[in-house]
Amino acid sequence: MKVIFSPEQLRHAPPEIMSSGVMEAAHEIPARAERLLAAATAAGLTHELPADAGMEPLAAVHTGRYLRFLENIHARWQRVPGASAVIFPNVHPNAADTVYPASAVGQVGYHVFDGAAPITRDTWHSSLASAWTAVHAAREVTAGAPSCYALCRPPGHHAGKEIAGGFCYLSNSAIAAQVLRGDYERVAVLDVDVHHGNGTQDVFYDRADVLTISLHADPVRFYPFFWGAADERGTGAGEGCNLNLPLPRGTAGDEYLDALEDALDAVARFGAGALVVALGLDAYAGDPLTGLALTTDDFGAIGERIHALGLPTVLVQEGGYPSEALGDNLVAALGAFIR
Repeated sequence: MKVIFSPEQLRHAPPEIMSSGVMEAAHEIPARAERLLAAATAAGLTHELPADAGMEPLAAVHTGRYLRFLENIHARWQRVPGASAVIFPNVHPNAADTVYPASAVGQVGYHVFDGAAPITRDTWHSSLASAWTAVHAAREVTAGAPSCYALCRPPGHHAGKEIAGGFCYLSNSAIAAQVLRGDYERVAVLDVDVHHGNGTQDVFYDRADVLTISLHADPVRFYPFFWGAADERGTGAGEGCNLNLPLPRGTAGDEYLDALEDALDAVARFGAGALVVALGLDAYAGDPLTGLALTTDDFGAIGERIHALGLPTVLVQEGGYPSEALGDNLVAALGAFIR
């Protein structure tokens, strides 16, 4: 099994984020990717650099104006009098059908929905390499590999068609799923991150060819707050093709695995030909962003049960932040796929 990762993904390194109204040290730091890569290679995975995939796979998921925004906003921001080196939004629209602003300040507020996705001069380069990592892993699977691990950093499941937030800029899991759609009539995305995958949901919400499932801490009192309820089922052609399984804060192994069985049953009923696992490791009890209470053994059980589906699988790294067990949790989750 291969692990796909580029050193370019380490360039993005904002020192701070805004959380609950205060500035605090960033959790999504380059060291977490280095730790995950070391654990993956020590477990026997073969490291491979992603190929330059161009813009076409990204444009199949994101709007053109959003991609242009991400690529150019830092240079444009520097022309604002007194511009900061790191960009944070300070104004947001209160309706989706608002006018699209021409100013850099207005566009940051339009596209970046929180203070946890600051933009530095290196954000675009790292995000692009991260998205190409997802593309490369998906193409490994369409070429015949039974599975491939995309060590995507920055992560992506909070990034929608034209929004960034929650450390995420490009929707890596959605990009991987769209690549798989080139070879498979139906694809499922199963998100096991502690936070709801609102960005992936946004991309596919009105489509019947991709099933999106998310197990996560209930957003009624947990990030991302505005998305992830059980009654969000899709719209139009996509009605019934989105399944949210919100769980009470502190949910542990047995209860989580019961919910996972519901998710896996839904994948089987959908008739997916291939699977993307949005592999968050932040449901771990000792993760800095504590919401659920899984153990390392639980991650092993999650991996075993997903592997038992027997589907070609792209595992895309989402959350999971520095803790003493981060590498162990990854290896446990990948275990069945690398035996």
